[in-house]
Amino acid sequence: MKNTSVSLSFMLLAVVFCVCLIASNLLETKIIQIGTFTITAGFLVFPVSYIINDCIAEVWGFRRARLIIWLGFAMNFGMLALFQLAIALPSAPFWEGEEAFRFVFGLAPRIAASSLMAFLVGSFLNAYVMSRMKVASAGRNFSARAVLSTLIGESADSLIFFPLAFGGLMPVQELAKLMLIQVVAKTSYEIIVLPLTIRVVAALKKNEGSDVYDEDISYNILKIKEI
Repeated sequence: MKNTSVSLSFMLLAVVFCVCLIASNLLETKIIQIGTFTITAGFLVFPVSYIINDCIAEVWGFRRARLIIWLGFAMNFGMLALFQLAIALPSAPFWEGEEAFRFVFGLAPRIAASSLMAFLVGSFLNAYVMSRMKVASAGRNFSARAVLSTLIGESADSLIFFPLAFGGLMPVQELAKLMLIQVVAKTSYEIIVLPLTIRVVAALKKNEGSDVYDEDISYNILKIKEI
């Protein structure tokens, strides 16, 4: 009988993955400035989800990465639904924080739908590229595979999210600039923390006794039960 249990390490990474996704959505409401560049505060944590995605795809394979991607999607969807419910409920007459509450938690349906769609496409592309490159390279060049998979995933995420969320609301040139900055910044984030990622992956492979090569598997993203 096939063992479908998950380890403590996998479970902890899955929890951190979901927390980062939820936190990034909340932090998106603040715009920060780094030097001459402006970027959303979600930048602080969102790239971590791609790093965890890389780690899981490298150690446990695409099927486990598929599981946490759908788990992250479900948690995000549930969070957004609860936010909308809380906003719809009448506030107490003496409470003066309604406007601020709506600003932080009242993500517009257009932006919410764009975010969820972009997350799914970008995350699955990241895991797929990581998986296929590992097989093709016989497990060599983890650093190059991690950076390239992130670049492709983040590019797809930005190309979907920004046009769908902000198309028609800002000039095309500004939209393109914003997308480029996001992709470059998030990929640079991955490169900067790459030495730590390499150590984490090596430790996981040693402790878990796992180093999966995705040969002859289905990349159907709907086959969630195959772990």
